[in-house]
Amino acid sequence: MKAYVSVDMEGLPGIVSPLHTSPKGFLHEEARRIMTKTVLTVIDELSKQGFDEIYVADSHWYMANILYEELPENVYLIRGIPRPYSMVYGIDKSFDAALFIGYHARVGSRNAVLEHTYSSTYVRGIKVNGVEASEYYINALVAGYHNVPVILVAGDNKLGEEVKQRTPWAKYVGLKKSITRYAAINPSLNVALKKLRNGIKEAVKDLREGKMKPLKIKEPVEIEITLPNSGYADIVEYIPGTVRVNGTTVRYVAKNIIEAYKYLQATVYIASALDTLITTLLK
Repeated sequence: MKAYVSVDMEGLPGIVSPLHTSPKGFLHEEARRIMTKTVLTVIDELSKQGFDEIYVADSHWYMANILYEELPENVYLIRGIPRPYSMVYGIDKSFDAALFIGYHARVGSRNAVLEHTYSSTYVRGIKVNGVEASEYYINALVAGYHNVPVILVAGDNKLGEEVKQRTPWAKYVGLKKSITRYAAINPSLNVALKKLRNGIKEAVKDLREGKMKPLKIKEPVEIEITLPNSGYADIVEYIPGTVRVNGTTVRYVAKNIIEAYKYLQATVYIASALDTLITTLLK
């Protein structure tokens, strides 16, 4: 059997601060160890459950956080940026299941630790066919496009509310309880990882019993992105097919979720290019 594991950082136990998530933060090495230990637990349990081929997508920030030398032989590590489809690069119909680990609530969620969607710098909101979207939701739709079910999601309790609504068949493992954007109640790492193991066992059992299904969306797919200011929208509007909704929001109708994901990535990269240009002019 073949599994796809996408791993973010903000939803992992113990992670509460930009000092954890930023490579320049003095807590970042602790976060990398937590991320790696969590991944090793997932790999070990999936292997015990009969998965002999496991792809792990390092999906946080610069996407090279997991300690590569710690991984066993049956694992392929996807790391580095930029890459198409970002957090779910390489997923296709050959996979039996997908798992999303360390995921977090969407941008604007109340009292949700380190909430954001895709880019905390350049995105203030995303809607997909009118639905306010998180990274979990968009990535689950990409998996579903390839007929791959997301069987387990693990993160903070606020994301759990969305998972139960959008993919009620998927197992959700709460790794911590959010207090505010920068605070959470965290169990010991060992307790969190035991919960994760049990969740994987239950999810695989349900997969074998035919209870899991891919998440689908009606096509064409309309994606609407709200940016931090009108300057970003001014240049994103250059992308053919873009409709300007208002000063800070753009809309694009894609033929499917794959094309919509490409538009999202292009929007963020173009917005970041504007920052680079302004910074260069100010030197």
